[in-house]
Amino acid sequence: EGGHGPYQPHEPGYGLDQPGYSPYEDEIPDPQARMLAIKNAKAYLLKTSTKSGLNLYDHFANILTKILDEQPTNTVDIIENISKDVKWAQFRKKMDTLRDEHLIPPTFEAAEKCKALFIKEGGEEDREDVEEEMGQPALPNVMETAFYFEQAGIGLSKDESYYILLAFKNLINAQPIQTCRFWGKILGLEMNYIIAEVQLREGEEQEETGEEGDETIVEGQKELGEAEEEDDQKEKEPEPPKSTYKPPPEIPKEANGTGTNKYVYFVCNEPGKPWMKLPPVTPAQIVCARQIKKFFTGRLDAPVVSFPPFPGNEANYLRAQIARISAGTHVSPTGFYQFPEDEEEEEGADTYEENPEFEPPPVAEMVESLATWAHHVKGILKQ
Repeated sequence: EGGHGPYQPHEPGYGLDQPGYSPYEDEIPDPQARMLAIKNAKAYLLKTSTKSGLNLYDHFANILTKILDEQPTNTVDIIENISKDVKWAQFRKKMDTLRDEHLIPPTFEAAEKCKALFIKEGGEEDREDVEEEMGQPALPNVMETAFYFEQAGIGLSKDESYYILLAFKNLINAQPIQTCRFWGKILGLEMNYIIAEVQLREGEEQEETGEEGDETIVEGQKELGEAEEEDDQKEKEPEPPKSTYKPPPEIPKEANGTGTNKYVYFVCNEPGKPWMKLPPVTPAQIVCARQIKKFFTGRLDAPVVSFPPFPGNEANYLRAQIARISAGTHVSPTGFYQFPEDEEEEEGADTYEENPEFEPPPVAEMVESLATWAHHVKGILKQ
């Protein structure tokens, strides 16, 4: 009785056989225990592979279907090849056309997106005439700046820098821009931001302030009408006492062309895509941006979920961080910039120009001492 080996199928507790039952006996096993064992075995066969994503149960079913459909001779000798064919059919691309569908390489897709950048538009001649009148070119030399950054081992590739240069050409042709500068690139979870810092021509920024003034006049008329209605209600019936608490007044945003709103910023996700203008920044947005840390998604309309709650969406959050970075990281050698002669006496002078009489100190001195460097962009107040 005990002479059989340990791997016999009728061993108690092996496979689907129950303890104490042998196929050589005439006993009937417990049907519930047998169904449980069948379910456990099927669940084991349905386990999905972490490498191929297939399971053994479906693979066996596909093999049996293929064998019964084709009914080859000597099936037992070629069962391994049939298994390989079934697996290969799972991953083979379905070709239902007369010609093979060639996969488009990612380099070709990127070239198609940038193709529009190389088409010369008709507005470039008008822009050149405006530059001659202004005396300074609106388009910056992005390639020269990229070369200097490359000497320090940072920056973008030459191809991307050239695409950005062409994208700036399209931006200047479409917008009334006086000066334009490549501010930088911010990485996002889904897409990135390429940022252009521009200064619009005189008269373009006043239109925005005029619209805002009209809105405030309409709001004031509404408040007057509501106050009159409240007075009529007071005469009719007495009201309970109201709280005398008044929230602190909201700090108004700085006017366009001054302070943190000195420049206008345009962003795009990659060269060739349309440029989007960022809204002006408010003090409340800067104060809240100091208190939170959020990843950028690459979508300007994405909500900013944070505590304390941010007053705006990702476009406002991006604009607030641009203002903070500009105020904290723009440095130059001391004396490289100077205030214009007509603004030297003003304490709040916000414009600066290059000093033609500047003589740079030795490089060793500039490396060792921070006194040779200065911030040429104003800092932002805590409020």
